[in-house]
Amino acid sequence: MPQTQLPTEKLDKSSDSVRQMFGEIAPRYDLMNHLLSFGVDLYWRWRTVRRVRPQPNAGPILDVCTGTGDLALAYWRASDRKARVVGTDFCHPMLVLANQKGQSAGAAEYLSWLEGDTEQLPFPDDQFQIVCVAFGLRNVSDTDKGLREMARVCMPGGSVAVLEFSTPTVWPIGPLYRWYFHNVLPRIGQALASNRKSAYNYLPQSVSQFPQGEALAERMRTAGLSQIELYRYTFGVATLYVGHK
Repeated sequence: MPQTQLPTEKLDKSSDSVRQMFGEIAPRYDLMNHLLSFGVDLYWRWRTVRRVRPQPNAGPILDVCTGTGDLALAYWRASDRKARVVGTDFCHPMLVLANQKGQSAGAAEYLSWLEGDTEQLPFPDDQFQIVCVAFGLRNVSDTDKGLREMARVCMPGGSVAVLEFSTPTVWPIGPLYRWYFHNVLPRIGQALASNRKSAYNYLPQSVSQFPQGEALAERMRTAGLSQIELYRYTFGVATLYVGHK
């Protein structure tokens, strides 16, 4: 059942605006994610790599909107540290941090980081066994174009995995979550991040405006994926969408 979206002002999701905003918060991005989600974001990624498992010798994995590379690293570890994983993002400061993480983990030989836009991925068709994204698709200006590109570069028989925030509907979790998400989280996040672009006001607005549930599943079908599966985590605070090519 599609979830009700809250009416909000239209966000500025132009590439330059979003790139500048995330560039400013990059140094504290990981700290803020773990703090504001009470560390549950680590669990959500852990569940993702186990639900959509990498297959041995089946080809590389692509993580788009990789940010500081947490999901890319999680996939590398889930592959017994053997899979080649490519992380793309259009925010260079994020990729610098992702590269540092990869080197610290001893994964430099297996991980590659490329600056690129999810709406125009710099890869030929049918290249990756898994194409994934965690909490980044809603930042892509054209969601449908981003999904089409993810499907395009996925191998036939491969999977596209989208992990995103969603809005719980079960009482009393739903009202409590919305109050925290729209009132507490932006104030704490902005105070600690201290950036000009109000990233933690952008966060609840972007989640509210992003298609959720069956609405996003239908967009994945339109992008050329089939057998769409939805897995809700932590009372529906996050949802994993899995499509097959």
